[in-house]
Amino acid sequence: MSDKPRVLIVGGSGQLGLELQRSFSGTNPLVAVDRELVDLTVPDQIRAIVAGVKPDVILNSAAYTAVDRAESEPQIANAVNARAPRILAEEALKRGALLVHYSTDYVFDGTKEGPWTEEDETSPINAYGASKLAGEEAIRQVGGRYLIFRTSWVYGPHGKNFLLTMLRLGRERDELSVVDDQFGAPTTTLELARVTREIVDGALAGQFGTPDEWSGLYHLTCGGETTWCGFTREIFTRARQLLGGRRPQVKAIATSEYPTPAKRPRNSVMSNAKLRARFGVGLLNWEEALEAVVQQMAVEVVRHSC
Repeated sequence: MSDKPRVLIVGGSGQLGLELQRSFSGTNPLVAVDRELVDLTVPDQIRAIVAGVKPDVILNSAAYTAVDRAESEPQIANAVNARAPRILAEEALKRGALLVHYSTDYVFDGTKEGPWTEEDETSPINAYGASKLAGEEAIRQVGGRYLIFRTSWVYGPHGKNFLLTMLRLGRERDELSVVDDQFGAPTTTLELARVTREIVDGALAGQFGTPDEWSGLYHLTCGGETTWCGFTREIFTRARQLLGGRRPQVKAIATSEYPTPAKRPRNSVMSNAKLRARFGVGLLNWEEALEAVVQQMAVEVVRHSC
């Protein structure tokens, strides 16, 4: 392998894929593909793109993330979240490439008191979580050089996510009702991409030992915890400029007051202790990470207005 690995990003136009492109700029070459180039429900298309790029590293940021719709479309969710990762793992194994795959807190049922660890029993309570767990298990079964990063409540300055939805609603409404009894760690695409690059570079350079020593599953989230309601209030506090000076009121409600087709875990907080112990890295606390995203968005607004 050359000093600059060939990197393939699957899901390159998504919110995480865009940040991974930025974080991995300078690799040679860097190829990012999205659903217009590769249909992840068609196995032959997945195999063809890997064969064509011949990557040293595959970053799979693609996923079926419509949690509620997955309840009525479990076959599509499984095709993208379970079968496609298996095929990517098989292709990576053929080439001796490193596969990085992102999973979710929704593999847990949310009933535990305290942070979830990688050793805790999984028990998804919705179709989306079940499909993501199947993807994890498929990669482990194939083996090879792989990193599975479970993360939670992902958002960033681009794409579709909770932050951007709240900013839009905050410009339109004077009061919002937001669930206050689900707990987790909002995690930014900026932090995910930064730490992914740091770990991948270290792994390829042999800093963490042999692949047998570091391949596996790790939790990867920003520090701290909050609720969706607490997250929303912090958004409105820090993003006044993006809201045109507005600060809507946020009313705390129970999950039972906001029914959805898919059940959500009550507790999605995950421990990053294994990640820190193995790689010596960590993510910012969620409030600091939110500030960084808001500041980046504010700079982009100013730039576009000039």
